[in-house]
Order: sequence, then structure tokens, then C-alpha cells
Amino acid sequence: MSAYDTNNIFAKILRGEIPSTRVYEDADTVAFMDVMPQAPGHVLVIPKAGSRNILDADPAVLAKTIPVVQKIAVAVKEAFEADGVYVAQFNEPAAGQTVFHLHFHVIPRHESSPLKPHSGKMEDPAVLAANAEKIRQAL
Repeated sequence: MSAYDTNNIFAKILRGEIPSTRVYEDADTVAFMDVMPQAPGHVLVIPKAGSRNILDADPAVLAKTIPVVQKIAVAVKEAFEADGVYVAQFNEPAAGQTVFHLHFHVIPRHESSPLKPHSGKMEDPAVLAANAEKIRQAL
């Protein structure tokens, strides 16, 4: 496994070098809208502490991150009147990881709607802002 790269896109988002539509932030975590959502309300939850993925994450960081994943999942389900919530986390390229900073996908799911592909097409920032506000209201 490679070392953590402090110039990955999520590290840059944490430093404010790349904009994001934040939904929630505390001393240890940030939750923001995925710019290429697989469904409306797709949120990413990341720890502020750097690690490539769950394989090298400090257990203390995980202990602070998982309750936020749960909090966001509950809010997303409510905000989007979802039938369920898909939570995904990938580790290393063979498992589908493309950004090497530990992160959790939280995606509201409706029984009648398939997941969209995680394509290169970015969502309109106004749509992301409106979806983020719905989630903030549910928090």
C-alpha cells in the first residue's frame, strides 16, 4: 500500500484549495455533496485526519467518523424521503477506490430508481446547494 498523498483532492478540499458544498462539519469530520452524484443527495463524509483508507486509518479517527456517517445517513433519508440509504467505502484500486483519502459515500435510495453511474459529468452547483440545504434542514 502506498503512503498517504497530502495533495489528493479531498485533502485540497479540507484546506480550502478546491471548493465544496459542505453539509456538516465538526472538529474531526466534514460532510459535503458529491459533485458527480449517483442519486440526488449523495454526500461524502471524510475525516479531517489524513489516511488513504480504512486499512491505515487510526481507530480513534474511525470512532469519530462513523457516528457522523450515521448522522448524515439519517438526515439524507429524511431529506429525500428515501426508502433506504446506501453507505459505501472502498479500499485500494482493486476495490474501486479512486480518491486516496478515507471517505464514505452516503446515498439516498428509492426502490424505483437505479443508481446513476459515477461519471465524469458534474452536477449543477445550484442543484448541489439546494440538496445540501435540504440535508442541513434535516440535521
